[in-house]
Parts: sequence; C-alpha cells; structure tokens
Amino acid sequence: MTRDDLIALTPDVLAALSNRGLVKRATKEVDAGERPALTEDADGAVRAAYPDGVTVTLPGGGGLAAGTCSCPAPGVCRHLLAVVLTYQRTHAGARDREAAPDRNAGPGHDAVPGREAPPGRADAGDEPWRWSPGDVTDEELAAAIGAPALTAARRRLRRGYAAVVHRPDAADPVPRVELPTGTVRFLVPRRIGYARGDAAGDGGEAIALAVWACRAADREQPDRPEAQVRVGGTATVTEHPALDAAVGLAADVLLTGAAHLGSGVDARLAAVRRDLDAAGLRWPLLAVEDVAGQLEAYAARGARYRPETLADLLAELPARRRAVVNAGATPAERVLGAHEPAETPLRRVRLTGLGARVRESGGEVGVDVVLAHPAAVSVLVLRRAYPVTDDGTPTGHELAGRRVTGTTLGTLATGNVVSESAVRSAAHRLWIAAGRLARTTVTPGAGDWSGLPPGLLTGDPDALAAELAGRPPRLLSPRTAAESVRVLALGEVRAIGYAAGEQRLHATVTGADGGTATITATHHAAAPGALDALAAALDGTHGPPRYVSGTVRRGADGLVVEPLAVVADVVVVPDLAPGVGDGRLAGAVDARPDPVAAALGAASALLAQAAHTGLRHLPAGFPERLRATAAGLAAVGLDRCGATVSALAGALGADPGEPAVRAWVDAWIRLSVTAESR
Repeated sequence: MTRDDLIALTPDVLAALSNRGLVKRATKEVDAGERPALTEDADGAVRAAYPDGVTVTLPGGGGLAAGTCSCPAPGVCRHLLAVVLTYQRTHAGARDREAAPDRNAGPGHDAVPGREAPPGRADAGDEPWRWSPGDVTDEELAAAIGAPALTAARRRLRRGYAAVVHRPDAADPVPRVELPTGTVRFLVPRRIGYARGDAAGDGGEAIALAVWACRAADREQPDRPEAQVRVGGTATVTEHPALDAAVGLAADVLLTGAAHLGSGVDARLAAVRRDLDAAGLRWPLLAVEDVAGQLEAYAARGARYRPETLADLLAELPARRRAVVNAGATPAERVLGAHEPAETPLRRVRLTGLGARVRESGGEVGVDVVLAHPAAVSVLVLRRAYPVTDDGTPTGHELAGRRVTGTTLGTLATGNVVSESAVRSAAHRLWIAAGRLARTTVTPGAGDWSGLPPGLLTGDPDALAAELAGRPPRLLSPRTAAESVRVLALGEVRAIGYAAGEQRLHATVTGADGGTATITATHHAAAPGALDALAAALDGTHGPPRYVSGTVRRGADGLVVEPLAVVADVVVVPDLAPGVGDGRLAGAVDARPDPVAAALGAASALLAQAAHTGLRHLPAGFPERLRATAAGLAAVGLDRCGATVSALAGALGADPGEPAVRAWVDAWIRLSVTAESR
C-alpha cells in the first residue's frame, strides 16, 4: 500500500512539524544522493536504514510524531525528514493521485465503498484543501489520540467551551481551531494523526475538542470562513455573580469618581478579583486588574493614570455583561474569556521577531518585543520594563543592548527563537521559564517573512481592512496583547510626509497585491531616532522596502499601520534605532481637519472627565456642556451619538444613580464603536 499521508507532507507541513532549517538540511542531503534504504511492512510501516547504522521506523497511521529514530536527536530529526523525502521521490507518481483523491474517501483512511463525501464538499478532488476535520469520527479520534485523551476531552465537553474555527481556503489550506487552551492545526487533509496543538502536554485532548468544534461549525455556520461556536455544556451562561459584582463595582467607581474614592475600595477590588479568578472569567478579571492599576496610579499621582483609560475600563465591564445577557453573535465564553488558563506552557515553539515598541509611562520605560507564532497563527509579546533614573530616561536604542533570554532585546526583536520553555499567558504575554534558559536559542533574522501564514501576512491592505470591519467591537474582544499586529507585504512607497505640528510621519504605500495603506508614527522621547529611521527605511536607503509589521486599524481612508519594523536589505526597528531626532524630514503632510474625529474626541474626553470626577460630583453646568457636545456630534452627522450624550445629560439629575450609570455606559459604547467603525 502507498502511504498517501507521507506523499501529502509538503515542505511547509514538514517545517511545522520540525523546523525549516532541518527541512532544508534533509532536502539537501537527499538531493545529493544521501538516501536511506527503504522497506515497507504489510501494515504500512516504513522502515529505513542508513549506511552509518541509523535506523528509522514510521508506523502506519500514527503521524510523523510517532516515528522513531536510533539517533540521539530528540523529536523529529533530519533522518525522519529524509525518510519522508526519499519516500516521496520513490513514489513520485503517487503525488498526482494524492492531489486528486477519491471523492468518496473518508477522513483518515483510503476510500471505503458506500461512504459518501460530506455535502458541499463534493469537489474536494479538484481542491484537496476543501475538507473539514468535523468529518472525523470518534472512533478515528480514539485510534489517533488514544482512549484516555478522548475520555478527558469528553469531560471537558460536558462543561462546555468556546472555539473559533478557521476554515481552509486556497491561500491558507490548513484548517485551525482556536481553543481556550491553545490552537490546533490540521496539517494534512483527512489525516487526523498529523493534527498538532501548540500547548505542551495536552495528550491529544485538544485535538478532540477541535474536531468537535468543527462539527458544530459545520452544522451551525457551514458557509462562514471563520465561525465562532459554543460546544457542549448547558445553554444557560448568563448567571455569573462574580461578573455582576464587577459590574456593580464599576458603577460605584463611576458614580464616585477616581477623584473622590477613598482607600476603602481596595478591599472590594481584591474581593472582586478573587471571585472572578475563581469563576474563570479571565477578561473581566484583567479589566478589573487594570481598573485597580489606574486607581493606584491616580492615588500615587503617577503618570500611568489616564482618565480616558479608566473610563474605557468602566464601560468594558458592563458591555461584556450586556453581550452575555443579550446573547450576542459572539459566544459568551469568548466575551468573558471563560476557562482561559492564566498560563499555558507551550511545546517546542518557533517564533519570529516582528519588531518592538518602546513606551514611557509612570517613571519607567517599557519595551514590548513582538514575536510571531506561526504554528498558532498568533502574536506573542515579551515585555521588559526599566526604571527612569537620575541619569535620565533610557532610550530605545540604549535598551536594545539589554540582555534577555541569553541575547539582547535588539536581536530578539528581529531574530528567530526556538524554545522548549516558553509560557504564554491568557493575554498572550510571553515568558521564558526561569531556570530553563539553556533550552532557548535565538539566531539573528534577516526579515524573511514570506513563510508567515496568511493569518499574519497579507499583501492586500483593502482585504485586511475589510477583515477588521468584521471583528467584534474592541470592548468585547479577547484581551490579548498585539491582537491587531500584522505583516504587510509592500508594493511601493508612494509618498512620505511629515506633520511638524503633530511630530508625525505619514507615508502612503501600496500592498504587494494591490490596495493602499497609510503608515503613521509619532515622535516620542523614549525613541528619539524612530522617525528618522522609519523615513530612511521607507525611502529606500537600505534597499527597496519589502515588508512592514505593525499594529493595524481601520481609518477614514482605509488601513492604517503603526509600524514595528520595516524589512529591506536589513531589518529596521524604528523604536530601537540610534539617533536623537535631528534629521530633516522632507515633505509636508496636508493636515486636513477631520470634524468627525474632533467631535468624537471632544465627546469622549467629556465623558472621561465625568468618570474621573464622578457622576455624583459633577459641577452644575456639566449637563449643558453635554448638550452642547451632543449638538456638535449631530452637526457632523452623528445623530445617534448625540442622542446618547443628550440622554446622559437628562439622566444626571440631583442625585444620579443607576439610570445615570446606564446612560453614561450607553454613550461611551456608542462613541467607542462609532470611532472604531470609521
């Protein structure tokens, strides 16, 4: 019998199961004729013998991870890879048959007479990626992951869980499922043995949960490329006393105001945080922790306190509660981060540096190193903070030389990381476990980002902007760091300009596949050389720019990118670049007034002031200020925003209470969602 699963292993899949360097080395050896002698058993097991005595066995049906090699290298070694490559060359004629499989073939095995292809996927022979892991039966699951793992998964199924199913397409042919505990990818069509999760030590449980999530998505949302589903458990998810307590706390802070709160709130904050943690409501817990941080900063007169930040947090908690009660389009578990583990140890992980962001706040300078996790199609952030001393504020360039995980921040921001001791928090923060640094290696990177998956890399800014438009509002989204970081493959840089009054660099670029985007960056003291370095990278000083990584959002004129790094002949990380900001930036930006943004900004600032002062402590003329602001919103066409602000003015009264809180939350949510959707 021909091992079609081995035939189907592309270089990208082999790299996902091992690493690209090993695949290149094994390919080079096989191309040079250094091939093992192969034999096949009746049960499909492939055995290989090398001239130097190394032996390899690839049992049938177990996936590459089930293979064994007599060499001392752990995991999938170059010998295993060379056996696969040799087998493919030996059975080169079977590759065409694998590209057009029997349309009645079931998942995980060869065609079975009488077994029909699932509805809607009858043309999978022409497009091998057109399949669903939901077609896998529980019997096939048990054979692939074992009965103990399947039993553990069924226990989790009884409690219920949320998942996001990303269906395959021609650009990204690998189905993947985001679970609370990690991401599972199904690397080979119809071969469950090649499914791979990124969390360490799950024993296969995650694979079963991902398959069941695909079944639910196929049943409930068969036509959506990305389906958010709730699987198992009970349908009643609105009774959360810990969440109610958090919303009540937010209401009391809003009524009293940060300016009038006493120290008595500390015990209540601690109790709410404890109860949310016990209930497993991760996103409300993180929001309450941020509320506590803002109040602590204000009490200490710290620079980290921002009225707008506090206001946003006070609206986020009731917004999440409303979405749960009203059964919105996003599953309640996703809105609340239910059962998201605080930390998840990752299996051997390979990360790609996408740059860094430097921020100064509250007497310290923080550096966020942003790393792509291609296997999970996600982004992780490693954060380091350094105090501002009497010698002054350290700059990003100075901090680039600070050492972390055996290398420097600068190398980490552009390098390739391989670690067996990485830990990911629920918010996608990254740690390298203490005492195990020897199991982490970092090599310099050259900005070869072409191998990043489509979920992280795009060449079409317009398509990415449309994707962002379909996401849940920020107030309901998972509280993950760098969720909006993407890599844009560039076509050309059309214009670069500088707005001197705002100290902002503005560039118009095209994507490699068409469409336009705006790259924008603002000067800040902790990275004085950033704008000069960014301008040089974009104008071709280091060769034609090929990629830009950054935080993406929708703007009035399309996609906006706040850059982390630019790849040309070298990789430039603007925030870590040298310089004092004395370069001459040519080209003036036409600073056209944006009356809609100005009206939204003025209204948000006024509502933030209300949260800072407290609804019960507002001056007598505040309702009139709200009405004037509402009129300004209506004047630029934002009638509904204006109506909510006017409603708040009418709800304040002599002794504001729950109706005033509800009106304030209504207004903030309306303003926030309107600003996002522009």
